[in-house]
Amino acid sequence: MVFPVDVIVGLAVIAVLLVVSALISGSEVAFFALRPVDIAQLRNKKNRVSRTAKDLLDQPEKLLATILIANNFVNVGIVILSTWVSHNIFDFSSNPALGFILQTIVITFIILLVGEIVPKVYASRFSLKFVFFMALPIKTLSIIFKPLAAVLIRSTSAVQKRLKDHKSNISMDDLSQALELTGEELDDDEKILKGIVNFGTTDVREIMKPRVDVVAVDIATSFSKLLNMITETGYSRIPVFIKDFDHIKGILYVKDLLPHIVKSNSFRWQSLIRPPYFVPENKKINDLLEEFQKQKIHLALIVDEYGGTSGLVTLEDILEEIVGEISDESDEEEVLYSRINDKTYLFKAKILLIDFYKILDLPDEVFSEVRGEAETLAGLILEMTGEIPGKNERFTFKEFEFVIDEVDQRRIVKVRVKVP
Repeated sequence: MVFPVDVIVGLAVIAVLLVVSALISGSEVAFFALRPVDIAQLRNKKNRVSRTAKDLLDQPEKLLATILIANNFVNVGIVILSTWVSHNIFDFSSNPALGFILQTIVITFIILLVGEIVPKVYASRFSLKFVFFMALPIKTLSIIFKPLAAVLIRSTSAVQKRLKDHKSNISMDDLSQALELTGEELDDDEKILKGIVNFGTTDVREIMKPRVDVVAVDIATSFSKLLNMITETGYSRIPVFIKDFDHIKGILYVKDLLPHIVKSNSFRWQSLIRPPYFVPENKKINDLLEEFQKQKIHLALIVDEYGGTSGLVTLEDILEEIVGEISDESDEEEVLYSRINDKTYLFKAKILLIDFYKILDLPDEVFSEVRGEAETLAGLILEMTGEIPGKNERFTFKEFEFVIDEVDQRRIVKVRVKVP
């Protein structure tokens, strides 16, 4: 089949336009996919191409407008020429549907494949090379299409002004999904973001210090014994109870004792007690933080559904859920776990589950089937076994193996955990 000369010329022009379209489309991805290190490399080089590329990148709106205008002109030219060539090669008068399929679907597919998809994939992988190759041609096009680009930029300014006052809101779910998609070990900034994401979903009982670990003082304690206890513990706020920890009278601030520290043992330190602040176990820590700010306090006592005191939580405990462990020069670091080998850990049973999950990098729902109301590793084991296990007892859940390493009367002290 011999084609007329004008059809051959038309096909050649279409081929050239497809190449031009591919180069321009690839330029769009290449210029805007440059990494900071690539841009720095451009700025360090002093040749003409590097200076041209840098000038184009300094005006991103003009660069994008030029690329879009040029690419649309080329693609329109391809469509018009393809229609003309197809009419000269084929006769669609008897089958217009076939003509429609050829002129729209086939031609569109060729433009998308050759002029868009393939060059953009290539340009995304070799963006710097592509920029060096296309810098001067794009600069020439920016001069040719300068009037049209100026009109396009001005026409979008009104839209930009309207959108400038509308901030982009990212939901906590979006942020959580983005962090999960990283699939890598989080750096410090990402850990803080993850802490913020989980901040509004954490109950105070998940981060509280349980009552067995709380340092408190009986209201009947003498002044000298109180001073000795304060010296030994180093706490600045101490709960005061009557008879037992379920009957909290108030909170003693050590700073209130400073003016009276030289007084005799008969000094009635009980007059310095401040009112306690009670919150339920299921209060969210973000709400408690807001209450701490309003009430100007740093400590709250946690009560269960029966009115008993479960433990306490401090402002520091809440902030540590975002920024991680906060230690000062007087803190003695408590080792809650040790790593025996790649798959085995030795935990203190009192470790909070929220910290247990962080150490093993586990999702919060991994033990949701058996967790019940447990907030510590010891509580989780009691929920799973339904009884107080003895030393060296071994049991499994899913692919996790638990071995009771140490017990103290009715209390689990240490647990050996083998992870998948």
